[in-house]
Amino acid sequence: MKLPDFEAWAVFASVVEHRSFSGAALALGVSKATVSKAITRLEGRLGTALFHRTSRRLTLTDSGQHLADHAQRILDEGQSAEEAAFESASAPSGVVRLAAPLTFGARHLSGLIAEFMTAHPQIKVELTLSDAFIDIVGEGIDVALRIAELPDSSLRARRLGPVNIHVVGAPDYFERMGRPQHPADLARHACFVYTNTATPGTWRFRKAGGEEAAVRVDGPLRTDNGEAMLPALRAGLGVARLPGFLVDDDIAAGRLEPVLADWVAGSVGLHLVTPPGSRRPVRVETLIEFLTERLRSLCVRQA
Repeated sequence: MKLPDFEAWAVFASVVEHRSFSGAALALGVSKATVSKAITRLEGRLGTALFHRTSRRLTLTDSGQHLADHAQRILDEGQSAEEAAFESASAPSGVVRLAAPLTFGARHLSGLIAEFMTAHPQIKVELTLSDAFIDIVGEGIDVALRIAELPDSSLRARRLGPVNIHVVGAPDYFERMGRPQHPADLARHACFVYTNTATPGTWRFRKAGGEEAAVRVDGPLRTDNGEAMLPALRAGLGVARLPGFLVDDDIAAGRLEPVLADWVAGSVGLHLVTPPGSRRPVRVETLIEFLTERLRSLCVRQA
């Protein structure tokens, strides 16, 4: 039995990641011709084309798309094996690609990354901050933080803790417009809508006794970033439904006031999400364990 061409599989995974032969060659420290020969060799062995090649574009064929995850797992397993072998003799090293929500990342993650890099100077972090949904497999992300109730998927997810949600407005807004006593009252208020959800105009609530309510809301501001609502909230222009890490300081300072205290406006989870696969490089595991410890403590403090 012939052994698999592991080198060609690793080259294939690199081409998929970098979306070009030239990018893969640069990342691997080999010539473009070496990359091209490895892909041709693998295609010949498999009896199928892996890429559609034109002068301007390189795209995966159906077979290439199907085999890309297998190639990435082969590469990851090889890297993990080598790192495990060298772990006792040297510190973890290499690049970890991390994605997180924009405001949460800027407020709570950037300082932790500085602490992590100080403790692990040979690990480089590529940090992507965005409130948009990121395909972590397609984008080559090693670790992602998500604030949501996650649907079932093939991704590996670790819940780090709760993120409490509050309905808030400025005290002078409620003096003028009245304080809602029931979620249904919000239909008559100027509600700022966070658009990066499946049902942005519907706010759901539940009460300790089991009662539930859903209300359609609308107002003068719709945005995909919660922090962008804060100036208008402080100016008394409306009401918003936002996570505690965005509004806790304003509530403590009296700039914003929570309402509907008898109702739970939502408690989503902070999750650490990684691509499928049983093994990860040591550098990725090192960051995961660091973030798990620090962010669980943060969730406990803010619960």
